[in-house]
Amino acid sequence: MDSPRQSKKANLKREPKRGQNQSSTPPQKDAYARLLSQHRSAKFSLYLEQYAKDLSRQREGNEPSTLLNAQSDRMNIPQRKRDQVPNDFSDSSDFSPSSLKSKGEDSSLSLYMEKLSSQNAQQDCDRKQGVRDRQRWGQRRDTTTSHDGDIESGEEFSSVTPNDSTKHQKQQKKNKDSNRDVVSKETKSFVGLPQSPKKASTSGQEQEKMKSKKKNLPKHPEEERSRERIGVDTLMSRPKSPHNIDKKPQQPRASSTISPADKSKNKGGRGSRKQVFESYMLSEEVSRGLKRGELIQGQLRINPKKFHEAFIPSPNDTRDIFLDGIVARNRALNGDIVVVQVLPQEQWKVVRSDTDCEGASESETQREHMAQKMQKKTEATPRPDVIVEDQYSDQDELNSKFQNTTITDTGGLLEDPSIPRSNGEIVQKTAKVVYIVEKKHSRAVTGFLKFLPDKPFAMFSPVDHRVPRINIPLADCPEDFSSRPGDYTNTLFICRITDWAADSNFAEGRLAKSLGQAGEIEPETEGILIEYDVDFSEFSDEVLDCLPKNLPWTIPPEEMKSRRDLRKECIFTIDPATARDLDDALSCKQLPDGNFEVGVHIADVSYFVEENNALDAIASQRATSVYLVQKVIPMLPRLLCEELCSLNPLTDRLTFSVIWKITPEGKILSEWFGRSVIRSCVKLSYDHAQSMIEAPEKMFSAEELPPVDPVHPIDEIHQAVLNLHSIAKNLRAQRFSGGALRLDQLKLSFTLDKESMMPQGCYVYQYRDSNKLVEEFMLLANIATAHHIYGKFPELALLRRHPPPKAKMVDELQELCDQLGIDIDLSSAGALHKSLNTTLGDDEYTSARKEVLTHMCSRPMQMALYFCSGALKEEQFFKHYALNVPLYTHFTSPIRRYADIIVHRLLASSLKCGPPLGLSTEEVSKQASRCNDKKTMSKRVQELSSELFFGVFVKECGPLDSEAMVMGVLDQSFDVLVLRYGVQKRIYCKSVAGLDSFHHRKVGKKSELTLVWTPEDSEKPPVEQVVSIFTLVDVQLKADSAPMKYSAVLKRPDDSGS
Repeated sequence: MDSPRQSKKANLKREPKRGQNQSSTPPQKDAYARLLSQHRSAKFSLYLEQYAKDLSRQREGNEPSTLLNAQSDRMNIPQRKRDQVPNDFSDSSDFSPSSLKSKGEDSSLSLYMEKLSSQNAQQDCDRKQGVRDRQRWGQRRDTTTSHDGDIESGEEFSSVTPNDSTKHQKQQKKNKDSNRDVVSKETKSFVGLPQSPKKASTSGQEQEKMKSKKKNLPKHPEEERSRERIGVDTLMSRPKSPHNIDKKPQQPRASSTISPADKSKNKGGRGSRKQVFESYMLSEEVSRGLKRGELIQGQLRINPKKFHEAFIPSPNDTRDIFLDGIVARNRALNGDIVVVQVLPQEQWKVVRSDTDCEGASESETQREHMAQKMQKKTEATPRPDVIVEDQYSDQDELNSKFQNTTITDTGGLLEDPSIPRSNGEIVQKTAKVVYIVEKKHSRAVTGFLKFLPDKPFAMFSPVDHRVPRINIPLADCPEDFSSRPGDYTNTLFICRITDWAADSNFAEGRLAKSLGQAGEIEPETEGILIEYDVDFSEFSDEVLDCLPKNLPWTIPPEEMKSRRDLRKECIFTIDPATARDLDDALSCKQLPDGNFEVGVHIADVSYFVEENNALDAIASQRATSVYLVQKVIPMLPRLLCEELCSLNPLTDRLTFSVIWKITPEGKILSEWFGRSVIRSCVKLSYDHAQSMIEAPEKMFSAEELPPVDPVHPIDEIHQAVLNLHSIAKNLRAQRFSGGALRLDQLKLSFTLDKESMMPQGCYVYQYRDSNKLVEEFMLLANIATAHHIYGKFPELALLRRHPPPKAKMVDELQELCDQLGIDIDLSSAGALHKSLNTTLGDDEYTSARKEVLTHMCSRPMQMALYFCSGALKEEQFFKHYALNVPLYTHFTSPIRRYADIIVHRLLASSLKCGPPLGLSTEEVSKQASRCNDKKTMSKRVQELSSELFFGVFVKECGPLDSEAMVMGVLDQSFDVLVLRYGVQKRIYCKSVAGLDSFHHRKVGKKSELTLVWTPEDSEKPPVEQVVSIFTLVDVQLKADSAPMKYSAVLKRPDDSGS
């Protein structure tokens, strides 16, 4: 295992230092070969071949190039300029935007290269080129986008000014005179980090990203559209008929990815709009395809950091299926249920590891390898036109090389895609969306408006880059938006997508409302809620009419008679101090025989929420309460969730109880279910219960606790808590010895100003014995209820299953841990839990290492899901992996979860103490699916709320210093767990101030970065810092210029004294 800190002086006697982070891979010798390896279309190959031949003829006999003439005519380039075009291409393995812009007006190929270079440099922050490259490439101009990159943005492609153009022409003349020296000079002068090669870019994706990066230029939209047409359509016109510039490109075929020609559509005026996306299949075709196994259905997951990458689960539970680019997604959004068609094997993706199949790795190794492998040996630094002509002069020979192989963008040729390579590369299926079954994404997004001159619409730029840019009618915009667009630069809006035509890169939408200023908590919170389809509206009168009218409400006498009266028992609640929806209570009474009667008492919400009324309908739709940092969006009206159902102290309340006779060791002797009435004697917080556990002998005074029912002395309550704690410890030990698993993740909590609700402080929430006490008895009640309702209703039971982790990812993780020297057993849930709780070192950072390892182990895990027992026929799939139990459900939180209300109804019906069931297997399945969706959304909203408040906290109270532990290492960045605050952040090497260079090394699964720091004293040698998993670093959290955003800044190792 790596030591926490690794920092040493650089050895000055070692081999001469290469350019920053220069890899040992031979430098790329041929820009055209690189382009071809990335854009494998036959049209582009033919184009390059024709270009090379024309160029050769031109040099030999000064013949004008027919192909270039055709393009130049289309671009209206003067003949004098046209003659300069071929001399403007060097053989440098890197293209500088400054030089490319000088050529961009003169040649479609140079413009194409400009697009490609810019796109490669800025595709996402994980592929950035190093410290010095930042000055060479320049910064993004679209300040509303994050460093993840925005493929819809074209603002960095502003047109060249006339002055610049003059300079460029002079430079071109120079280039013409010294063409033979350009290659070697540029290559020698290149200092910086090599390009991060792509591992998974198909021609379709590259063309699409190149195109979409250029497609929105607010200041000059018409000029931009014209440049698009020149840059892509001209380049991709058929070489055999170069003058036929209006020839219509082929439509995409059903079984292949979209070719570059297909992707160059939607460039002309209204009259020449062409297909960007394929039309969806008919539902009948989809049904037949699914039955025959030709199509696959699944939920679309778009990588938030690399939003050109998307995935759906594989039906055989192996590697996810990869969808490469926006065109392949065919207008589907994150979370949608889609049907995909798997593409031919030659278009499958080659990855280094199964974790890459999840879109988690940024390493884009050996993009140029294929071209280098195929390239014939030529003399040192040959002229580019010689290479092109020599290598690709015989198209038949080129085709024969590829006949029985798979061309991959990661380089190399794969003879059989189904067999993993010896170097660890794996083939991953790729697919395209052919049908959207269910639009689960809300189609509502937060973002900013951008004014487009001379257009009847404005451009809406979503904050979430996984959503396309949207055209908004100006009529929807504020009245003075057209005259004063600058006033709305920082205003956050909500937009709803209404349509996305197959012939448009942009969706159509309507502006829903203005939220307020970006960066303020309430507007941002409202945006999050709307975007994730959380209903936070007031309950309607129709819903409120379903509630009891006579207040204060009392339990009807006839209801008292039909229930077990537990009001005289010592029953109490244990909840967070701020909780107001108290839906569970506990009791523990010692019996004469030394055993205990332990009860779990749950609010009887189903008594108040009758089946099929308006209240039931809204609860069913909301499915869960949503917990934000500063408030709760309740599933039920507050009269129910905070009063009539909440088990408030010193008040009679209706409950559903599970009561066990149990031994001190935790062995269950008997069990009873039934409807009951309780009267809680005290509302304890987790802190109160923890104090009682930690001080078993202490006599607590009334002042130390909330109001207590005088019928039950404080000592009686204290002893009950101690007895419950003792039994819970035994139950917990049995559970984990029986093979259960718990993966604890750090959770951030905040202290808020009572008036402004702004964060005053934050801390990592402590999970203590009092939390574990409550958890054990809730689990016991849920497991008991699951067995009961499944026994009574095998076709209707609403249960909760947890599938095992993805086997391929587990194998990958096992291999990584073995190479890191971590003794971990991933063979089962129990084995993993035991491994995580064995010693990971014995120092102050042991718990931090456990957190990092827990995070690594959570990645292969799947989500737990509600399901109807009648819809899933094989009981082996009912199992809950983490709990290691055959049956599980949710019974204990009906105030905040609708699934629990259905379980209560099933339980009441089974006990003949409730109305007859009006449920079918299909209805239960449908509700289970909705509960799954809403639970996922709720979890994400909760995370975003926490991120929002922490961003405000960093801005108000930062910068914040903390130690951090490295969680994962990529080729140009690494992820850290900030120990003081429990947040995870990515640090990009290119953005680290004071860093001279960095080098990435990967041995097996183990990834390592060596950071070379520029010495503060010029007389001292550089300082090297080695970063790998578990390395300890010092970071500073600083607010970004973008609202609510913050970055982790890596501090120099010598600053921390290492």
